[in-house]
Amino acid sequence: MGKTQSAGNRGEAAVARYLRQKGYTLLESQWRCRFGELDLVAKDKRGLLCIVEVKLRGSGSIALPREFVDGRKQQRLRSAAELYLAANELDVPVRFDVAEVYDEGGSLRISYIENAFI
Repeated sequence: MGKTQSAGNRGEAAVARYLRQKGYTLLESQWRCRFGELDLVAKDKRGLLCIVEVKLRGSGSIALPREFVDGRKQQRLRSAAELYLAANELDVPVRFDVAEVYDEGGSLRISYIENAFI
C-alpha cells in the first residue's frame, strides 16, 4: 500500500469514527463498482442514506478539498450511488456529503459538509 493510499485510509477511518460519534450507522466502506468507489455509505439518525466522499489534504495544499469533487467526480458518484441502491434493492432518498480531512502535522481535523451537491 502506497503512502497516499494509507493516508486516504487513515482519513476514511477518522471520518467513519466521526460519523459514528454523530449517531450515523456505517453501512459500507470503499464500495467499488464500474463507476469508481464510494468512500463511505452511512445512514444518519433520521434514516437518510448518505454517500460520503472523503478528501484528505495536507497543510501544503493549494485548494480546499471540496474543490476536488468537480462536476465529473459528482456524476461518477451519482452513478455509483444508483448502482449501490439497485444492488441493495433500496428505494430511499440519498444525500451527498463531502468530508474534508486536514492533516495538521499528524493530527486530523474534519470539516463535514452535508448536501455538498445534488
